[in-house]
Amino acid sequence: MKLAVRALKKAGASTTTARMTGEALIAAEMEGLGGHGLSRVALYAQHLREGRADGAAKPLVVRRKGATCLVDAKGGLAFPAAALAVKEAMKRAKRYGVAFAGVTNSHHAGAMAYHLQPAAEAGLIGFAFSNSPAAITAWGGRTPLYGTNPIAAVFPRRDAAPIVVDLSITEVTRGKIMVHAKEGKPIPLGWAVDRDGQPTTDAKVALTGSLAAIGAAKGNSLALAIELMCVALTGAAFGFENDSYFEPGGKPRIGQAFLILDPDAPVGADVYYSRLEAVVSKMLAEDGVRLPGARRQRAAAAARENGIEITDALHAELKALARVKSAG
Repeated sequence: MKLAVRALKKAGASTTTARMTGEALIAAEMEGLGGHGLSRVALYAQHLREGRADGAAKPLVVRRKGATCLVDAKGGLAFPAAALAVKEAMKRAKRYGVAFAGVTNSHHAGAMAYHLQPAAEAGLIGFAFSNSPAAITAWGGRTPLYGTNPIAAVFPRRDAAPIVVDLSITEVTRGKIMVHAKEGKPIPLGWAVDRDGQPTTDAKVALTGSLAAIGAAKGNSLALAIELMCVALTGAAFGFENDSYFEPGGKPRIGQAFLILDPDAPVGADVYYSRLEAVVSKMLAEDGVRLPGARRQRAAAAARENGIEITDALHAELKALARVKSAG
């Protein structure tokens, strides 16, 4: 992690922002999510150097009302703002039973379930959403409007690791395509189309084209719902109003949304845990069933024991970035 933190600091990130971002990227690597891991350092560093992200920004709660609040990321990297939003939502959920925290003027937030870990550890249910630069067309359209718009959820268990759901509304994440582009590898047909709506196997072309939504029209509608959750409730910019991360442009004004619930409030913790374990037992009674999040949890446990492996090319990139002097 030292190389990642150093690279981000060299690019202009504050010590706190660099550390929190590095921790999130390492966590993704440990879970086998390379597209949201250390491969993102170069892009984040580029955005910091170009002024597309403010490395000195300090997120701030700018609105409060009852069980809701709004955090302004101030144009900085997303991880400090997301942490503040979840902390505020947890505090309100313990008081009101449920809470909503939005984030505006934000940046790429990585694997969304990561932000919900503190909630699960506190016995709270969490949902996380984010929009992103346009990558999905409206159903029947040709022009990208919505982001890849991931959604994540965590459901704590009493004596076991939580149920973790974390997915993008596209057939594949843009981060995975980014890794293919860096490594010069083609992508399978069906993952993306180019700017003219034609299928492509060129990963670099796919990054500036459109990605296929899951479930056809249903996936497009879900992407719209998440877009509205993250933008209409935060004042952030829609996907089509944000410039691509992978081309020159202005500061992203991404929105994130976090919904935290205390299961003790509506039915009592004992009922919640009992009902949760009933469905888990039924699922695991059938051979071959894997609980959502279990693969990631096993990968993280193995990484804690054995460390993580990255490619020689990525290691060299991180070392080079850690030596680069920040602009100005």
